[in-house]
This record gives sequence, structure tokens and C-alpha cells, in this order.
Amino acid sequence: MLNIVLSGSPTERPPLLIAHGLFGSARNWSVIAKRLSDQRLVVTVDMRNHGESARFSTQSYADMAADLAEVLKVHGPAHVLGHSMGGKAAMMLALEHPEHLKSLIVADISPVTYGHDNTHLIDAMRKVDPKAVTRRSEADEILRPEIADDGVRAFLLQSIDIKNNKWLLNHDVLEAEMGSIVGWPDVSGRFEGPSFFLSGGESTYVSRDQRDATKALFPKAKFASIPGAGHWLHAEKPREFEAACRAWMEAVDAA
Repeated sequence: MLNIVLSGSPTERPPLLIAHGLFGSARNWSVIAKRLSDQRLVVTVDMRNHGESARFSTQSYADMAADLAEVLKVHGPAHVLGHSMGGKAAMMLALEHPEHLKSLIVADISPVTYGHDNTHLIDAMRKVDPKAVTRRSEADEILRPEIADDGVRAFLLQSIDIKNNKWLLNHDVLEAEMGSIVGWPDVSGRFEGPSFFLSGGESTYVSRDQRDATKALFPKAKFASIPGAGHWLHAEKPREFEAACRAWMEAVDAA
């Protein structure tokens, strides 16, 4: 089952469920979750094979959507926000379990197959033996020759548990399932509820030529972007991201 983190308390407004992206965790979203919990309960999850959630042999979007549906049987119906891999899982949830959603919010991803592959990051993380390092800075030095970007290294190292000598990621399954993660299954049907697709203005993950594919599955989709933000829009422009999500949920709640 999924590990969940609750921020705030239930109110008369629908709760918000947040699903993180590949190699992430609920912890990555703690600041935004806390800020958005001033008006509603916010439920943040560790996706399967991430964080403190259970380990499984698959990472398919159907399975991830089913995981989220189980959470929403207790805490829904809710606005569902997903970023990257979590955004695809949220889309699949909307298509297969629409009764659990008040609205769909997708951050910087489209329902398409991507050509990139993140197994090189898994290869780099495998070079860090969590039983052999005593400080995160030591792990960072091991990763540095493989990953030049300081921000990417810092993000990945949020998933090493120095105290308990372990990675909080199931590297083997994530590697084996990478094709499914960067892909998008052949699905039918449509989600007729309100849908908000928010992208980074500088991101290479979302483009206008993907909108037809998005509209085919989510006919009520609305699109917006945050200038100056890339794929990690919620970390790069947190205030703008929060404001956009807050305005969307308030408008849907008031409709």
C-alpha cells in the first residue's frame, strides 16, 4: 500500500491528492502541501517503489492509478494533482476511476510516449552504497562525476536514507519498467470532468502539438504555463505554481 502524508484537516472543500514524479516522494511536496492545506486537507503519497511505500514488481500506469484509487476511497473525491510520472498516473486515474475526482491537475506532462530514458540516473545512484556513506555530502561527491547538475543530484539524494543505510527507491523495478514509465498505454474513453494542464514555459516535456492528444482524452482540458519555469515548475516557481493550482481549485469548487 502507499505511504500517505496528511497536511491540514478536512474542511467543507474537497481535499487535494498530490502524486509526485519519478524518483520523487511525498517529501518533495511538503512545502506546497502545507501552504495549500490552509483551505483543505492535502493528501500527499509516496508512489509505489518510492519512499516508504510498498515495493511491487510493476510500475504500470494502470497499477499506479489503482493505488491512488485505493487512497481516494478513504479521502476522496478530491482534486488530483500529479507531476510528470505522477501526472500520467493521475490521468490514468481520471480515465479509469473518474468517480474519485473533483478535478484533474497535470503538471508538465502529456499523455504521450517520450523518447528519453532515465536509466543513466539509476546507474549513477547504484554507485552510491548507502551502507558505505555517513553523510549526504559523501554521496554527492560519488554522484558528481556522473551527474553534473547540482539540482538533479540534490533531488536524487533526497531519496537516500543515511540513518537506515538504504535507498528509498526500488532501482531494479524502476529500471525494468522504464519503458512503461516514459511511455503511455493505448487507452480508450475520456474524462469529462474539469482538467487543468499546467506546464513550465521553458520545459521541453510539453508542446502545443501534443494538445490534440490531450484533448482527445480530456475534452474539457484548460492549458496554462508558468513563464521562466522548466519541467520542475513547482520547485522553480513555487509561489506561481501554488497560486495557479489554488485559483483553479477555487474556481472548480465554486462552479
